[in-house]
Amino acid sequence: MKIKNICCIGAGYVGGPTMSVIAQKCPEINVTVVDLNEKRIAAWNDEDVNNIPIYEPGLSEIVEEARGRNLFFSTEVDQAIDKADMIFISVNTPTKTYGIGKGMAADLKWIELCARQIARVATSDKIVVEKSTLPVRTAQALKNILENTGNGVNFQILSNPEFLAEGTAVDDLLNPDRVLIGGEIDTEKGREAMQALVDVYGHWVPQTNILTTNVWSSELSKLTANAFLAQRVSSINAMSELCEKTGADVNEVAKAVGMDTRIGPKFLKASVGFGGSCFQKDILNLVYISKSFGLNEVADYWEQVIIMNDHQKRRFAANIVKTLYNTVSGKKIAMLGWAFKKDTNDTREAASIYVADYLLNEQAEIVVYDPKVTAEQIYADLAYLGSRSDEENRKLVKVVNTAEAACNDAHAIALMTEWDEFKTLDWKEIYENMLKPAFLFDGRKLLSNKEMEDLGFKFYAIGN
Repeated sequence: MKIKNICCIGAGYVGGPTMSVIAQKCPEINVTVVDLNEKRIAAWNDEDVNNIPIYEPGLSEIVEEARGRNLFFSTEVDQAIDKADMIFISVNTPTKTYGIGKGMAADLKWIELCARQIARVATSDKIVVEKSTLPVRTAQALKNILENTGNGVNFQILSNPEFLAEGTAVDDLLNPDRVLIGGEIDTEKGREAMQALVDVYGHWVPQTNILTTNVWSSELSKLTANAFLAQRVSSINAMSELCEKTGADVNEVAKAVGMDTRIGPKFLKASVGFGGSCFQKDILNLVYISKSFGLNEVADYWEQVIIMNDHQKRRFAANIVKTLYNTVSGKKIAMLGWAFKKDTNDTREAASIYVADYLLNEQAEIVVYDPKVTAEQIYADLAYLGSRSDEENRKLVKVVNTAEAACNDAHAIALMTEWDEFKTLDWKEIYENMLKPAFLFDGRKLLSNKEMEDLGFKFYAIGN
């Protein structure tokens, strides 16, 4: 089975970059990314490739090479579905905010709408690929919809979860640890469909890095991977609090632990807490699935990872208030970084949002600088929490274009995102332009204790 036309429904953080790389590496395949969001599609088609809606190092160059050749962005969803041999579903699966499973279960309404649209439009056999992160057994629901509401078309359902880290997504796509493809391994048509997707990735990924499993294992592997990674973050953050009480240094503890080859050094950097679109959502989904099967102890185990993460954010904000003489009312707090990590403009579940909200509840005045996040996104993030009106947020929170502007006349600085540029700022000049005593709270362990203290800062880092 040779794939000539691919359609991807969803032009977001997964669909856009993934399809761009596939188009670059498979010039004989036409790749069309569709989305109902006209503004987003217009941004992907902007003449200035630097204005594409997602910032990822190296992505604009790939889009520039393939766009218009065999990579297309469109709002014509039905047309792209009808033409495609293979359809990727890459739409949002947020945590439910209503009904059964509220606050934990994945909201699959967009997945179901995609399935019904494919079933309505398709007139030829299709391979449908789950790219969104989904609960285990979702493929069965897709299959039921496609087979019972379609036009007599044969569908094969594959699971192909993404393992991208924002900020390194392009490199993760070009040099993946593994590509996971799940399908009906017990049927000939299922194996043919899986091989078709293997052949697409085989243009640039070594065969040894492409794993094929049954569809249920593939669906569950994504949730498991994110749960394990988040668990490591919460584990080192839990130890950071103990380090602060005992006089140990969490960096030294992490280095010693990470040198154990059974453990390894990755995801052992203490911080103000993990963010992003995946970790919290996927763990809550795992908790909900476990509870639905009556596995309460399993659910409690994984829920503790979230509890620890929320605690770390509250603890960081509370430490700022406590250190500033138990009040930040009317005080200017500079927040450097808003994105949940460096090298991305994604702010979903960023620790900065919750720390800012906590400080605003204490009547602080906040000034934010982030190299890639817009002011409107920052205000939208705060508005989403619903703690106060948008008018109040805009009055209390100011967004500026440089780190220096954020820090001028500030009582304290909170380092929220590990942008490289923050390590190379002229901290002596920043100190001179702050109100004294000048406080610096390092939520990402970016700076040297001694150097900052020598400059005069009252320096507080996670885990010190």
